Amino acid sequence: MKGKNFWIATTASALVGILTIPTINNLPLPGVFVSLGTYKVAVILGAVTLLGYLVAEFLSRFIPVFRQIGRFAAIGVLNTVLDFAVLNILINLTGYNSGIGFAVIKGLSFAVAVTNSYYWNKYWAFEFKQKVGKEFLQFLVVSAVGLGLNIGAASLVVNVIGPLGGIDPTVWANLGALAGTFAGLAWNFLGYKFIVFKPKGSKGLT
Repeated sequence: MKGKNFWIATTASALVGILTIPTINNLPLPGVFVSLGTYKVAVILGAVTLLGYLVAEFLSRFIPVFRQIGRFAAIGVLNTVLDFAVLNILINLTGYNSGIGFAVIKGLSFAVAVTNSYYWNKYWAFEFKQKVGKEFLQFLVVSAVGLGLNIGAASLVVNVIGPLGGIDPTVWANLGALAGTFAGLAWNFLGYKFIVFKPKGSKGLT
């Protein structure tokens, strides 16, 4: 089973690298990325994803919940790059990079990513063996709340707290976005574990 999970993680990490390519090719990136080249950046991102999984797998020897956290994190990276890949491919195909057209294709890319997230989390991260049922609706609700927390936490940091210590507003905005990401991910992990994919009779962090 451990060997199987390693290869699943390797596959997910390889997909992370491959799916970053459409986004990298569609964006004006800083010089350091240009000098590395698209494929080197893709390989690095895939390798970092696999390394993060392996670190979590090692920590799970001491704290079992890290096994699920590592898988959840790898899936999260995969879903993010899938969302951006689909979005950038659709931008190239349609030319919509603003307005209602952009909103439509962003909705499509999100739908693809959240569906992908459901199956990876169900069958790998949380190993939920039951057939598709009410948990899919629960998954969507938990994900929607996570999205709200993401936006809310980022807005709190950026618009309510505001830049501290003379930090550049753009840097602060990115820090706010990072805070939102962590808030959303924390909620999603707990929601998936204890609400959506909770085995019958399951208790505690295992």
